[in-house]
Parts: sequence; structure tokens; C-alpha cells
Amino acid sequence: MKIFVVIFLTLGAIFFFKKEEVQKVEIAQSDKILVKKSERKLYLFKDGEILREYNISLGKNPIGDKMIEGDKKTPEGDYIIDWRNPNSKFHLSLHISYPSPEDIQNGKTGSNIMIHGLPNNLNFLEKIYFQSRDWTDGCIAVKDREIEEIWASVKNGTPITIEP
Repeated sequence: MKIFVVIFLTLGAIFFFKKEEVQKVEIAQSDKILVKKSERKLYLFKDGEILREYNISLGKNPIGDKMIEGDKKTPEGDYIIDWRNPNSKFHLSLHISYPSPEDIQNGKTGSNIMIHGLPNNLNFLEKIYFQSRDWTDGCIAVKDREIEEIWASVKNGTPITIEP
């Protein structure tokens, strides 16, 4: 019975809710992102000081480094935010430069690893997504209002370190 309720709510949201406009957020420009997978935290830094801290969800198979496309793992290592997509299927997305040349040399595969919000038109299910914790295919997910802050604070070229 629960599955029918979820399906009904999902379909209703797709047809009746419009994608919310991105709120203009005032936040200082960060110069580094740090993700600590074991803590399920993302930190924005400016001049070595933490600006903001966010709870995150990871890939469905969160332990260990991403090795191949489809393994549901979130990569580990040093990357940059290299482009952004305001029209993704999730509420905003910032692309992480995985795989790096070193990753490719080591045989790692995968693509489209992002920091993003919830699936479009499903933000009313926020508590369900974040209660189940790790639900992405390898991306780093935050709540919609949080990705808006991160989007405003992070420029393309910002370094990101993802630790185990």
C-alpha cells in the first residue's frame, strides 16, 4: 500500500508542481570544498576557516573509492568544480572533475559525479530521501536550499577534496 501512495504522490508532483525558482542567496565566496564521507559532511572554506557545514547523502554503496561506472560509490581524492547545470534533473548541480587524468591512468571509470539537490519536483519528499541517507548513484546530495547556498558560494575552478 505504501508503494502506491509514493507512486501517487510522485506522479502528482510531476504534473502539478513547477520547479521552484532559485532563491538569490547571500553568502561569501568559498575557496575550497571538503567532503568527509565517513561523517556525511560537506564543508565550505574561505581562507582556511569553515564558512558552512552541510549534511550529505552519498552513493548507495558509500564505503571505498569509486572504481568503475555503475558501482554506486562516491569517488575519493582531489578534484575541482569544473561546470554547473542549472537545468539538471536534480535541483541544481555542480560537476566534480571525476575521473581525473590520474584516475583514468589507474583504470577508474565513471562520469557525471555532481553535488546536487533533490530530484526536481520531489522536494516535498526531502525527509524520506535524507532519512534513507545514501541514495545517489555516486553523487553528493544536499537539501535544495543548501545547494542554492553552495551554488552561490562556489565558482567554477573551486578545488574539492573528498575524503573517506
